[in-house]
Amino acid sequence: MSEKNTKELEKAAQKPGEDALKLHPYYKGKIETSLKCSIQSFDDFAVWYSPGVAAPCKDISNNKQQVFEHTNRGNSIAVVSDGSRVLGLGDIGPEAGLPVMEGKALLFKYLGGVDAVPIMLDTKDKDEIIRFCKVIAPTFGGINLEDIESPKCFDILSELQQTLPIPVWHDDQQGTALVVIAGMINAAKFVNKKFETLKISLIGSGAANVALVRLLSKAGVNIENIVVVDSRGILNLNRDDIKNNPAKWNIVETTNKDQLAGGIKESLQGMDACIALSKPGPGVIEESWIKDMSDSPIVFTCANPVPEIWPWEAKNAGAAIVATGRSDFPNQVNNSLGFPGLFRGALDVRALKLTDGMCLAAASEIASYAEKIGLSENYIVPKMDELELFAHEAAAVAMKAIDEGVAQIKLDKSEVYENALEMITRSRNITRSQMDSGFIKPAP
Repeated sequence: MSEKNTKELEKAAQKPGEDALKLHPYYKGKIETSLKCSIQSFDDFAVWYSPGVAAPCKDISNNKQQVFEHTNRGNSIAVVSDGSRVLGLGDIGPEAGLPVMEGKALLFKYLGGVDAVPIMLDTKDKDEIIRFCKVIAPTFGGINLEDIESPKCFDILSELQQTLPIPVWHDDQQGTALVVIAGMINAAKFVNKKFETLKISLIGSGAANVALVRLLSKAGVNIENIVVVDSRGILNLNRDDIKNNPAKWNIVETTNKDQLAGGIKESLQGMDACIALSKPGPGVIEESWIKDMSDSPIVFTCANPVPEIWPWEAKNAGAAIVATGRSDFPNQVNNSLGFPGLFRGALDVRALKLTDGMCLAAASEIASYAEKIGLSENYIVPKMDELELFAHEAAAVAMKAIDEGVAQIKLDKSEVYENALEMITRSRNITRSQMDSGFIKPAP
């Protein structure tokens, strides 16, 4: 590729950020509170507020489960973050992280029909974050933890999953992992390699890749064929510096059967796939290192806002399939394909938790949906505009929740699918109606 073409591609890659700086202040954010009940006259306030509201309050007091009938709790998610690890930007604080959490709420609503409330916390204390989530739990049907640094994110998730009777999810762990697995299933099919025997280098050892090791193993990949690289090199039994890190040491004891040593370069030699979830590039991964991979290598470089290597550079180096976390490149392997449909299904059967089995059911449904459409080098996972994907995913997750005994409501798969489709379509139609009527101003 010529230097001119490379510069043009790099310039185009910078445009979303430039547009974001213009449009965020134009709209003063991306979400607002909207009403869902009918108000024919001010007399209706006697029903929706005092004195009429006392009746549903008493009903809930007699049976707490009635809160799901009288309020929006059953369709409401808290998006909780301390801003300690936002995108690829690091610890930028709660205020700077708020645009991301608003964006998360937008995706929840538009893609899954789920109402989400962004909540930024002015604390990085693990116990305070846990306590906060427990205190607000009666208001929400689920909690989505977001952009919280490791290793504390593991303890926070584990404690809340064990103690709260609602789904708690850390999207940077399970969400990223399930979509990456969906993409890897189809990428392996496209290059005629067995998913179960893939040799995979995982670049980065943060929350996403730690969860990915576990879920890849549960999905059928031979865990011994996985090699993980952190900022100091390949994880192996000689890494005394991580013996006091339980998450990393567990990886050491189960992966890297050949006890490879070195850095990213060495980890990629002869590998079938690279899954990078590390730090923003470009330049983190070099073209020459991809050339040392096996035939028809699969390269997922998912750092945000800039992947570890530009897609066109990976292609030049011989990668057969390239995926990133960005929506402006082909093959967006991003958790946005996962959490809206997954929470939709969990909420619809009032699941008590989100299990690994439910995550893998979502991954399988995402992969299956794309395969039915038709796989290509630029289409290994569906795109966000494929509305029915999220309804299918919701149904698959709900059925797995019922099978695993964590659902409080039992529905047929078709019931979940139709409800999900209705909720998602409603959200999109409301947005379109507001745009058509001028209540949402056209972008300048």
